[in-house]
Amino acid sequence: MFFLKKKRSKVFNHELKKTRESFFYKIKNLFLKKSEIDINIIDHIEEILLSADIGTQTTIKIIKNLEERIQKEKYINSQDIYNVLKEEIKALFINIENTCLDLETKIYKISQKPYVILIVGVNGVGKTTTIGKLAFFLKKKGFHVVIGAADTFRAAAIDQLEIWSKKAGVPLIKQHMHADPASVAYDTLQSAKFKKKDVVLIDTAGRLQNRKHLMEELSKISRVMKKIIPESPHEIILILDATTGQNAFEQVKQFTSFVKISSIILTKIEGTAKGGVVIGIMDQFKIPIQYLGIGEHIQDLKEFNGKKFVDCFF
Repeated sequence: MFFLKKKRSKVFNHELKKTRESFFYKIKNLFLKKSEIDINIIDHIEEILLSADIGTQTTIKIIKNLEERIQKEKYINSQDIYNVLKEEIKALFINIENTCLDLETKIYKISQKPYVILIVGVNGVGKTTTIGKLAFFLKKKGFHVVIGAADTFRAAAIDQLEIWSKKAGVPLIKQHMHADPASVAYDTLQSAKFKKKDVVLIDTAGRLQNRKHLMEELSKISRVMKKIIPESPHEIILILDATTGQNAFEQVKQFTSFVKISSIILTKIEGTAKGGVVIGIMDQFKIPIQYLGIGEHIQDLKEFNGKKFVDCFF
């Protein structure tokens, strides 16, 4: 069978190892056992999709499209079904990625620098680490970056961000613990504008359990930043932990209910079998995934490509 012989892409090869073992090998074994299509194969595919944390709504959509194509195009062998399944999953990415500019292009396109990125996400998802990686990534691309430590709720957040800013080799604007986060954001933008920086990364608190307070805090930060850069924040990036599986869906739902998330960075994907959450999130929320966090080192941030992701997924 062709799909068993096809050489696997090295892109995302290591990062998706656990997800691929959970998904691909189940799919491979399913088709190996069924040289002819029977009525139960769709049920088995549905079970495998759900086990990969793709999500109920997206799984239902994929299965519905699969059944319609089988009936309409009269597919009768497992190779056809396999190819159609891959096409249907890949189709979920195409429209979203085709309409979204990458971060570098957006930074270049703005008329007034700096480009301001607000980073949000619950505590424990790797937010601080990801900010350091993103700062390093953008610096390597030739941008002058500054970080604002506006998560003043935890002293550890400021200390950790300082460590990562030094690793990335970019300046950090900070105040003391319990300082007004909006004041930190204001100082950061003022400094960035004066020093002609290209990009500002603003860290924020991740206290989603106190949703009302967090909403008010983010609103105030945005209002204060607009006094210096009227269009800011240009981007709000949500950090998600891939290992949380279905809980990541709930976090997206919560944050999108009170801020306009423009893109997502998914962390810790190399350590989970729940990489299918990528497919469900992009399908249900129509928010592009910009980068993947793939390790603990400063350079471990990879640009996301949906087509290559699905190729490796299979």
